[in-house]
Amino acid sequence: MLMASPDLDSTWPSSSGYSFSGSFDIRLEEANSADILPALEVPTSSVPYNSSIPKPPPLRKKIISRTKCVNRLSDFCSVPKETVDTWDKLFKEGHGADVYVIAEDESCIPSHSSILSSASPVLENLLRQARVKNGMRYIKIPGVPYDAVLLFIRFLYSSRYEEEEMKKFVLHLLVLAHSYSVLSLKRVCVYFLEQDWLTKENVVDVLQLARNCDAPRLSLFCVRMVVKDFKAISSTEGWKVMKRSNPALEQELLESVVESDTRKEERLKKMEEKKVYLQLNEAMEALLHICRDGCRTIGPRDKVLKGSQVACGFPACKGLETLVRHFSSCKTRVPGGCVHCKRMWQLLELHSRMCNEPDACKVPLCR
Repeated sequence: MLMASPDLDSTWPSSSGYSFSGSFDIRLEEANSADILPALEVPTSSVPYNSSIPKPPPLRKKIISRTKCVNRLSDFCSVPKETVDTWDKLFKEGHGADVYVIAEDESCIPSHSSILSSASPVLENLLRQARVKNGMRYIKIPGVPYDAVLLFIRFLYSSRYEEEEMKKFVLHLLVLAHSYSVLSLKRVCVYFLEQDWLTKENVVDVLQLARNCDAPRLSLFCVRMVVKDFKAISSTEGWKVMKRSNPALEQELLESVVESDTRKEERLKKMEEKKVYLQLNEAMEALLHICRDGCRTIGPRDKVLKGSQVACGFPACKGLETLVRHFSSCKTRVPGGCVHCKRMWQLLELHSRMCNEPDACKVPLCR
């Protein structure tokens, strides 16, 4: 069977994970096209062309974006519709059936042992042990409604289901898929539960069912939902019942919430540290620019600034000029000193620690 593969085209995420709203002006020089084009050209070889070498395959002309991928599981099926109709018809008509599946209300569903055995190893084992009466085998699937059993058996034949019925009996079908080892049906149930079936009221119950049915993806999905809206979910009736019957799960969820909050705080802290680092780096560059080249009203002693100085490209330059002017004339002598002058001293000290040419540097006190 040919399986359609999901599109691999995706957009790379940002490396930083956030954007700066400050006055950062990063300018990139445009590369000369004459320097780039030769590197992109196909090199010519001195070896004569050999006609026996096959031509390379043509490039793809159209790339399908991820947004055009289908969302429904049924759209991934490449089996012809006629074939699926045939298997569905065989299930509905029960022609040549040799086994009866008995539901909770004692209703019988005619089926074929060969199909049930092929679809489920558990059903295969049950059929081997089933009693035979008048040439028919009888197996019972208890604990779930008749409609859920009917939908389950139909899926074994043709992998078909009605969407409304699937949403109605999805929890029963998840239990059946796990109990009878039908992995394809389990994937369908997990898909439906993840889409729009989960709510704040039932997510705790579905989480416990997912743990019991060995559905790790669904379990993780539920845990993330609990962590995201813990305050509302912890006040539901499902949480209260889980708290009494499964205190270990409650403790695990509480630890997940604490861990998520800790990671969020650490992430915010790193973002703030990076923001401060960028501001310091910008101030360092502006300080070096003022002391080396001069800007507006402040510059090195060996350079006379024009009155009509062009606007500076360093966003921090104007504020730093004010700080330098204050630092040169401040007369504060109170205990603890001037806060603005402390900042200037810190900036000068930081520059001196990082400067590689202290003898030729024009920044004051660099040596």
